[in-house]
Amino acid sequence: MNGFRVEHISRLVTCAGGPKRGRAMREIGVLEDGAFVVEHGMIRAVGTRRQIAAEFSHFPALDCGGKLVTPGYADSHTHLVFAGERSAEFARRLRGDSYMDILRQGGGIAATVRATRAASEEDLIEQALPYLADMLAMGVTVCEVKSGYGLDVQTELKQLRVIQRLNRLQPIELIPTFLGAHAVPSGETAERYIDFCCAESLPAAAESGLARFADIFCEAGVFSLAQSERYLRRAADLGFSLKVHADEMSPLGGAGLAAACRAVSADHLLQIRAEDVEALAASETIATVLPLTAFCLGEAYAPARKLIDAGAMLAAASDFNPGSCCTYAVPLLVFLCCLYMKLSIEETLTALTVNGAAACGVAERVGSIEAGKQADFLVYSCPDEAFLPYFSGVNQVVRVYKRGVKVYG
Repeated sequence: MNGFRVEHISRLVTCAGGPKRGRAMREIGVLEDGAFVVEHGMIRAVGTRRQIAAEFSHFPALDCGGKLVTPGYADSHTHLVFAGERSAEFARRLRGDSYMDILRQGGGIAATVRATRAASEEDLIEQALPYLADMLAMGVTVCEVKSGYGLDVQTELKQLRVIQRLNRLQPIELIPTFLGAHAVPSGETAERYIDFCCAESLPAAAESGLARFADIFCEAGVFSLAQSERYLRRAADLGFSLKVHADEMSPLGGAGLAAACRAVSADHLLQIRAEDVEALAASETIATVLPLTAFCLGEAYAPARKLIDAGAMLAAASDFNPGSCCTYAVPLLVFLCCLYMKLSIEETLTALTVNGAAACGVAERVGSIEAGKQADFLVYSCPDEAFLPYFSGVNQVVRVYKRGVKVYG
């Protein structure tokens, strides 16, 4: 259908009004018995069912069964293109080994680097497609995807080409990020590797045109603040928008660096310093929390409540990866945000929709249900948003629409 009305909705959550910060994250733009019009994959009008039916009576109706409708989810932090698996490391962590201990002993990211270097593009595509199908079924319509399992020019570009190819093979819109500085390769020092990134891999990624963002793992024992700043400044000079893995395992100050460099997002933030909470709140950098990672590692959660109360823009994402967070379960993510991070369901939906889209750099066209945006929306089995954390970890998405086309359900 080129045009149709979307109606018979119990509660239409629009998340309209652009990315939100602080208390405004509770404002999700609910319309009781709302409706909207889709034409050529875009949202043309939003209003009450009566208003829409009167003005667009010539359009056929899509019946949502008297259930909840929201925008599609934007998962703004994933590492889903990789080869191999690391279940043995998970078992080691259950026995008490830390993530950083495993990394120092040649496991962790280094293990996935070895497998990914050896894999073909077809191997990587074949492994990623089922993950994306599962994510789609849980309502993800936009997904950021990082490289970072090559740590050389050839494999990093291979991962970015795979992301580009996956974009054409399935419905989720993928946002590519170059994560050349994900770890220090075996036999290298951090300083020499940052030299290499600035001289070779960042320029190669920029020349390829395959990535929108550049990212770095700013962490004690990985890349220092000074090294991270040098990498980020070089990336910005080459035209990349910036993201930062910040303050995951130590209060190094990566979030403050992200704000100073005007990064689009600072991600993880489990160990963020009080002064950097304020720095993010005063900036346009989005604080992206990854509660599934804290859950999988058995760590304390990022202070999402403090970030919102300080006035920051907050997004929530999965961090799906083969090591520290081998899950992309959005229903569990919603539950953790609400129960353990003390967010309201309204704040959680904002974090997963319009703010997640902003962390992907695409909020001008997705992330909310309002005129002029893509018709990316979800239909649920439940009547209102309170059911999402109430049915703990249970997927209640029954239909997914991307650009007005049903792609799941």
